[in-house]
Amino acid sequence: MGLYDRDYARGNSAAYQTQSRDDSQIISFVKETYKLFAASMMAGAVGAYVGVPLAGTIQTMIWPLFFLEIGLLIGLQFVKNKPGINLLVMFAFVFMTGITLAPLLASTLGMNGGGTIIGNAFAMTSVVFGAMSFYAIKTTKDFTSYGKPLMIAMFVIIGFSIINIFLGNPMFQVIISGAVVVLFSIMVIFDTQNIIRGAYETPIDGAIALYLDFLNIFTALLQLFGIFGNDD
Repeated sequence: MGLYDRDYARGNSAAYQTQSRDDSQIISFVKETYKLFAASMMAGAVGAYVGVPLAGTIQTMIWPLFFLEIGLLIGLQFVKNKPGINLLVMFAFVFMTGITLAPLLASTLGMNGGGTIIGNAFAMTSVVFGAMSFYAIKTTKDFTSYGKPLMIAMFVIIGFSIINIFLGNPMFQVIISGAVVVLFSIMVIFDTQNIIRGAYETPIDGAIALYLDFLNIFTALLQLFGIFGNDD
């Protein structure tokens, strides 16, 4: 499950956080953010590894599990400044994203060349994520003011995704997945620049934002590769 509204983490403090941090604080903040992002990736992978053998059971419980994810994501906002419990809730959330991704992974593994499809989707996601991160650092263009249009685009995609749950149209899904890849590629730039400029309140906020960017790109590419790689 993807397409989370990650703007929950930023609040109204972005403009003030940048002003109040010196360079050494920002460098330390960025390092901690990317350490937590890497740890989140591993926790999500563990969740997927645990979930794949239980994919059938998870599929029958997908909506309660999805709402549990949302609850953990919202709860993280309230405990992010509480040492210990903040990491516990963060890792519980990313572990659950791996669990709920398991049915899609299991379905893909059941296809001819399924393992290759997953590997290609992950490799492509890594390339896109790395390229957008590099661009965010090198470009002189400021993407940090794009928050509102990006959120609007996200809600539009969510709306069409809900519609397609009932339609089940593969071509419609291709368009939606393609739009998700484009949207969250831009989100990587947006979030990276905000992290570098100290716009997030805590490293956990920045790490989760990056994790959800990566997760949504990977999920969308996996759906695209799965659709085009399906013999049916």
